[in-house]
Order: sequence, then structure tokens, then C-alpha cells
Amino acid sequence: MKCIYYLSPTLKCTQDVADDLHRVGVEDFYLHVVSRDESGLNKQHIHSSNYLETLDIVRDGFIGAALGFIVGLIGVSLLMYFKPFGPTVEVPTLVYAILVGAATLFGAWEGGLTGIATENKKLRRFRDDIAAGKYLILVYVRKHQEATVRKMMEERHPDAELVAVDTHVINPFTDVDRVARPSHGVTAPRV
Repeated sequence: MKCIYYLSPTLKCTQDVADDLHRVGVEDFYLHVVSRDESGLNKQHIHSSNYLETLDIVRDGFIGAALGFIVGLIGVSLLMYFKPFGPTVEVPTLVYAILVGAATLFGAWEGGLTGIATENKKLRRFRDDIAAGKYLILVYVRKHQEATVRKMMEERHPDAELVAVDTHVINPFTDVDRVARPSHGVTAPRV
């Protein structure tokens, strides 16, 4: 599954795009709009983006879990090396596993809290456009739908600009590169 990013200049254009996407088989679950005008989206019954798309909860949660796991391993290694309960006390392996697990979960929790306060890394490139009042349309498509959606968008909505394609929707560590804007009236030379 891919995510195709379009920038729409107005709420009316965004509504028209959503209606046409529904006609070609894209359900609301696979269509989200990022905007600073949430009330306008709600009034028009356009599916708004969710926190997993706009915030870095998942990405920072994974990073926190990894750091917690490493800290847990270091802590357990220090406990095993220094033997604070004496050289004759044998601590069960399960206790060490629980300590590493607790440190991992604590790291994931802290990372998630950090992610709540952080803008999604994939949307940073579009921050200025969204702040300027444009609407970022995220269309999640399966392989067999992609050509249909792109063709419909080119034919019916030339004012909605294709700005990015994310081929790694599930991986929060990949970056989304913005599609180069075509220079109007100038064609690129063929090689």
C-alpha cells in the first residue's frame, strides 16, 4: 500500500477531490486530510487526519523502547557484575528479563509522550503549505488502485498538486521526499 500526497488550495477543491475519490473506490478509511481548518473539514464531512498521521507517537515510541531496552541491558549487566545482594545469592534469570522488559516499556511510554509533542517527521516538508491554508490530502491506495487514482486526479483536479508518494506507509522511520514541482511551459529534455 502506498500513500499519495496531494496539496489542495481550497476547501471546495478538497471536497470535490474527496467526492471523486469516493467514486473511484477510495473509502473514507483510506482518505485523510491534514489542515489547520478542522471545523471546515467536519462541516463538509471530509475525513480528517488522525494523531498517528500528524504526530510522531509511533516513531518516538519505538526509539524510546530501543533506548529503554539498551538501558535495561546495561542495568542488568551491572547488577550481574557487581552482585549487590552478595556473591552467594543467585538471582533468577526471570527477574533480569522482567527488569529489561520494564525498562523497555518505560522507554516506549516516555518515547510516546515525546511523540505526542512532536510533529510527524513525514509531514514537516508540508508545514508551510498547511500553515498557508492549503489542504494536504493523504490517499492510501493499493497497487491496483494507484493508476486509477492518479489518472483521475490529473484529469479532473489539475489544481490539486501531487507533492509526494510514500511507498513505506507502515515504516515510521522512512522519509517522504517532495515531488519536484514541474516548471510550467518548460519541458525536460529526453535522454
